[in-house]
Amino acid sequence: MNSNIFEIIMLLCFGFAWPFSIYKSYKARDNSGKSALFLFIILIGYISGVTHKIYHHLDYVIYLYILNGSMVLIDILLYYRNKRIKNG
Repeated sequence: MNSNIFEIIMLLCFGFAWPFSIYKSYKARDNSGKSALFLFIILIGYISGVTHKIYHHLDYVIYLYILNGSMVLIDILLYYRNKRIKNG
């Protein structure tokens, strides 16, 4: 059995949530229930995962970290767009 299977499952589960969050942020143009600090903490976690893969265990799972991190970054950008829209 693949030793990365649980890491893959975790990343897929978290990864499925981000498109919905991005869609909600984009359509609603509102940051209700969002925290920039939380988003940055999650992004740092994904960056740490990529860094670990690069230095200690490079394999294809790195792409899931990059994909998830990219979606969080998009959500962060939408957070600041929505903040700018709200403040005029």
